[in-house]
This record gives sequence, structure tokens and C-alpha cells, in this order.
Amino acid sequence: MLESISIRMDKNVRKVRNQDSNPCIDESDASQKCLSLNSYDKSLCYDYFVRYKNCRKYWQNILVQRRREGVKPDMPTAAERQEMLDAIGGKPY
Repeated sequence: MLESISIRMDKNVRKVRNQDSNPCIDESDASQKCLSLNSYDKSLCYDYFVRYKNCRKYWQNILVQRRREGVKPDMPTAAERQEMLDAIGGKPY
């Protein structure tokens, strides 16, 4: 039982750290770094949290749109996302 939980957790960690499935790794890392540097005082990291939340919201909307249009994969790959961001002049969040 414990081994199966460990395997599941390992799989989830890999998924969260995968650039192709998680478009907000940089924002997540920045917010975690801020917390670490500021003794986990959340009030000092508010801007990082907002940026992460806006990132997730932006890419969730893209994912929903692609599903509606039948585009696969649902989430653009890291390379596709970079092209999309370059086309609009950078991150909108």
C-alpha cells in the first residue's frame, strides 16, 4: 500500500514539473522561492501569488478553448506556448 502511494506521488510530482503539462512552473517556482526567502510570510509574496493565479487562469482558458475546438493535445506544448506568447509580445499575466 505504501509503495503504491509513493509511486502515485512520484508520478504526480513528475507531471507538475513537466514543462509540457504545466505552463506555470516558473511562476510557481518564483512564489515558492519568495516564501522561502521571507520565512513563509505570505503577505510579502502576494504579487507572486497573483501572477501564478493569473498564469493558471490564462492557460486554463486556452485549454478549454482548445477542447471546444477539438484541438489535441488540450494543453499546448511548451514550444507552442512560447510561440503563442511571442506572437502577443510576451506573458499577458
